Amino acid sequence: MAGMGKRMRPHTLTIPKPLIPLAGKTIVQRLIEDLAKISNEPIEEVCFIIGDFGSEVEHNLKQTGSRIAPKVSIYYQEEALGTAHAILCAAPSLNGKVLVAFADTLFKADFKMESENDGIIWVQKVADPRQFGVVKVNDKNNITDFIEKPQVFVSDLAIIGIYYFRDGENLKNELQFLIDNNHREKGEYQLTNAMENMKNKGMKFVPGAVIEWLDCGNKDATVYTNSRILEFDKDKQLVSETAQVKDSLIIAPCYIGENVKITNSVIGPHVSIGNNSIVEDSIIRNSIIQTNAKIKGVNLSNSMIGNFVEYKGTCRDVSIGDYTTEFSN
Repeated sequence: MAGMGKRMRPHTLTIPKPLIPLAGKTIVQRLIEDLAKISNEPIEEVCFIIGDFGSEVEHNLKQTGSRIAPKVSIYYQEEALGTAHAILCAAPSLNGKVLVAFADTLFKADFKMESENDGIIWVQKVADPRQFGVVKVNDKNNITDFIEKPQVFVSDLAIIGIYYFRDGENLKNELQFLIDNNHREKGEYQLTNAMENMKNKGMKFVPGAVIEWLDCGNKDATVYTNSRILEFDKDKQLVSETAQVKDSLIIAPCYIGENVKITNSVIGPHVSIGNNSIVEDSIIRNSIIQTNAKIKGVNLSNSMIGNFVEYKGTCRDVSIGDYTTEFSN
């Protein structure tokens, strides 16, 4: 999670993208909880590979990881040199069985992984594979090829960014081989190249399937992912007992955080409102509003509003970062 999150600005100007909350939990917390559910063994260590995010972010990450594993480690990628380089930054922890995940990906699954495989690459069929790394499989369901962003169709099985390796030491050695030999693709060290080398040496990789792949790469994708999470969790208690709802209608499913005040408004469906926010005289659907926001007189859809925002406006599709005041006619 060392990237700068440029496609999610302005929301990533103040916090890294994986720490953006969806329905009350950060993206990265949801991710590691889901990974723990599919693992058929206890998670012994959670490692975060980050940029220079500051001590407060690191403290939050350590708290998040400690809910899953007894050991939490933080490593730094100081220069954006690709996925293989990023993972190798965590070299001291690459031993035994290893799960690797890119922190802007969420998924829905109902299985336990078969950890005796050499490797599992989770994939999803996509309509346009040109923007993704993809895999090809043979009639035995073994992966035969890894192709990074093919411009000519070779497969529609897109790699979603979650991987399992039975031998972390072997993974570390293959990653180091790319660095030592300056083996780059499009200027970066790619994990797919390391996996190709591992496959050529006899390791067998199999594809893993998920029920649904949820992207958090940009604002629109994140708003959609928020709606899907709310649908998954619609039978849970999503409205805090401390929320104050007056002369208003909440159309489920919606997440309403602690001490939220909603007056003379229609909220939902598929809206998340963070703690201590205030909404008045508004209609809001399919949107994310973070903590301590003050919203009045708006008609919003497909929108994302950050923390400590004060917004008075009209009917819009908006994306407003933290600590912003905006009045629209």
